[in-house]
Amino acid sequence: MIIQDHMDLMEKLTILSDAAKYDAACTSSGVDKKNNGAGMGNSKACGICHSFAADGRCISLLKILFTNECIFNCQYCMNRSSNDVVRATFTPEEVCTLTMEFYRRNYIEGLFLSSGIIQNPDYTMMQLAETVMLLRTKYHFGGYIHLKGIPGASADIIEAAGWYADRMSVNLEFPTADGLKKLAPHKSRTTILTPMRQIQNGIQQNKLQIYHKRDEGNHWSHDISDAGSSFSLHQKRKTVIEKNGNQSAFPSNHHPTSINSTVNDFISLEDNQHSKNALLSTPSGSKQMFVPAGQSTQMIIGATPESDYHIVTIAEALYRQYSLKRVFYSAFVNVNQDNNLPAQPDGKGVPLLREHRLYQADWLMRYYGFQSNELLSEEKPNFNVFLDPKCDWAIRHLEQFPVEINRAGYYTLLRVPGIGVNSAKRIVKARQSAKLDFQDIKKMGVVLKRALFFITCQGRMMYNTPVEENFITNNLIGIDQRKLFDIEHHHSYQQLSLFDDYHMQQG
Repeated sequence: MIIQDHMDLMEKLTILSDAAKYDAACTSSGVDKKNNGAGMGNSKACGICHSFAADGRCISLLKILFTNECIFNCQYCMNRSSNDVVRATFTPEEVCTLTMEFYRRNYIEGLFLSSGIIQNPDYTMMQLAETVMLLRTKYHFGGYIHLKGIPGASADIIEAAGWYADRMSVNLEFPTADGLKKLAPHKSRTTILTPMRQIQNGIQQNKLQIYHKRDEGNHWSHDISDAGSSFSLHQKRKTVIEKNGNQSAFPSNHHPTSINSTVNDFISLEDNQHSKNALLSTPSGSKQMFVPAGQSTQMIIGATPESDYHIVTIAEALYRQYSLKRVFYSAFVNVNQDNNLPAQPDGKGVPLLREHRLYQADWLMRYYGFQSNELLSEEKPNFNVFLDPKCDWAIRHLEQFPVEINRAGYYTLLRVPGIGVNSAKRIVKARQSAKLDFQDIKKMGVVLKRALFFITCQGRMMYNTPVEENFITNNLIGIDQRKLFDIEHHHSYQQLSLFDDYHMQQG
């Protein structure tokens, strides 16, 4: 471990924005842009990521770690305790300064803050909670804040942080407890799922309280400084520091070996394990919401031997049992060249196409009404390399096609390749007043080069094409092959800096 003293803020920012690049909670982009003297302002290197709001808006976030120091030695992590990397740690005030200065310059609209573990989970979570509290109360920052929850931290600190953050996330790390035990022995399924359940319960309870308060006609004051008043953050900080670095105990856990037992492992962690502190009362006199943007998690893909079916089944259980907004999938990169990790020839990570297929399947489960056992099975455990999950499903269920555009129900339309959520809504609305043909639905956003094999308009197909598996497969593979090269050869795992030049040419 290499620790440098007297590091200035920009040096810390360079180290800790780069250290955050492996967290897949958002994507990054940018181009190099230097001041030529003719305009106002200049850009400096820093970690900027792009996320998306529920209404589709792109939001730029300052993405950093609070510290890249860590007491844990997770084998897959660049910041593990045994690695000789330069270490840096912000103070809460420094994070606030960076956030406010970047916001004033219109570089960012919010903050994404994660951290390594210093001293113990309680101390680390306390630093993060104090940071977001200062941003909201002292600096009156009203932008978006995504905050990482630290597994093993006390419930009251998690709760305090939740009153100031818009979204929180606790990383699952690996799909199974076996993988976690092998590659991150200091963590356990229990210490990860307990704060996840607490955040879920806190969100639900807060919504119920808001509903009842409004129903009673009460008028609340919108004073965010009241949030988290159920305990004194500064007093709690003092208590944590007095622990002198004592780490939380990490209990042993059952390690399932089958898909069903893994899903049951999520469901079996009932509230009786944490009912003492999961549902803390809402601060009185406050209108502030608890984690209003919900929670998310992340799984590393490819470091352990789970199949795609295993992974999407776990994701489905997480959405159902923990009310998550998103599950992120991060293609494994063997940055440590550890012997316990899968060998990767030529230094390449897990094929990005696999990560891409998982995101496509995740989208189908969240917005298109698909279930994991419709997309994959134990007999077919992995996604098709050449076809996206929706096309693959449609070809395996040709008995349900073609469907008539002017009569098919909304959810039937959603299962047609080339028809998305928006185009399905437009079709349902437009056909109330007119009969639709192929040119009409093309204008509505339907991708006809995919959909034409599966639909009819007014009883006719677009071309005289057979509804036959080999014929449709060959045509769709020809379409998809053009995308595969770009996906598989996009080997970039860096956190791009603000206006970082990633081989982009300006015309």
